[in-house]
Amino acid sequence: MVEGSLPAEGEIRSRRPLLGYAMVFAATGLWGINGTVAKAILSTGISSLRLSEVRSTGAALVLVTALALTRPERLRIRRDELLFLAAFGIFGLALVQWLYFFAIHRLEIGIALLIQYTAPVLIALWARFVGGEHVRRRIWVALVLSLGGLSLVVDLWGGFSLDTLGVVASLGAAITFALYILLAEHAIGRRDPVSLVCLGLVFATVFWAVVQPWWSFPAGHVDDRVLLDGALVSTTLPVWLLMLTVIVVGTILPFALLVGSLRHISATRVGVTAMFEPVAGALVAYAWLGESLSAAQLTGGAIVLSGILLAQTAR
Repeated sequence: MVEGSLPAEGEIRSRRPLLGYAMVFAATGLWGINGTVAKAILSTGISSLRLSEVRSTGAALVLVTALALTRPERLRIRRDELLFLAAFGIFGLALVQWLYFFAIHRLEIGIALLIQYTAPVLIALWARFVGGEHVRRRIWVALVLSLGGLSLVVDLWGGFSLDTLGVVASLGAAITFALYILLAEHAIGRRDPVSLVCLGLVFATVFWAVVQPWWSFPAGHVDDRVLLDGALVSTTLPVWLLMLTVIVVGTILPFALLVGSLRHISATRVGVTAMFEPVAGALVAYAWLGESLSAAQLTGGAIVLSGILLAQTAR
């Protein structure tokens, strides 16, 4: 349901906005951790395409196994769902993951995320001009505030370098992330969040298996050990363990949380709240990598939170 549409009375009663926001904040925190872990994996020579394939396939196997053992009826697919689930899996899951990994491999994580989080603007524009919904003026103000705050969080004004392919990938990630949220919102009334993410990941897995067959996977890198920086300095972990972290912490949990939040808050609000991810990433970098947080970054984080709160007041 996009901003401004009228939900049924029973749906209004079942909505718990505070829970919805908590789920989005939890998802952004997990994605903040995932960015640092993924960057470490990419440094070993594993490509962004392969990491995306591992992420989708591993998460699909875990979720399919869990549902098959507990609620197998949730794995059933109606014929009229096939095209939708394929689009959701390929464009909303497979490509958004790959484009993000490709972008952070060529750009600083903060810059890549700043570009990717123009996605909420695309969601609001879709709601207004395609969905024909009335998007409140304060939503637009909230978006401007949040983007302005993010530019401080990622230290945009302190100087940065851009890579053309990295920027293109970040813009592609913005489009596919917006598509992910809009498609999930469309389906959430007919499927529970876990089965929706699970089946989407199954289609993403099939897509990657066709694009790059598993028999060509560089298995030799899986046992490599990565030296971690910051708070975990002098600690080395095997690539397979970092991949497992990306699968569980960076994929299954946050995607399910984000889809589940759409039961309680609209796609526009979910998009604005998800803009907290770069702030979460900065906090992870502070706690894990020992990076300092300047007064400007802290101010930017406060501005992002103000934008999120302002979006909540747009009734």
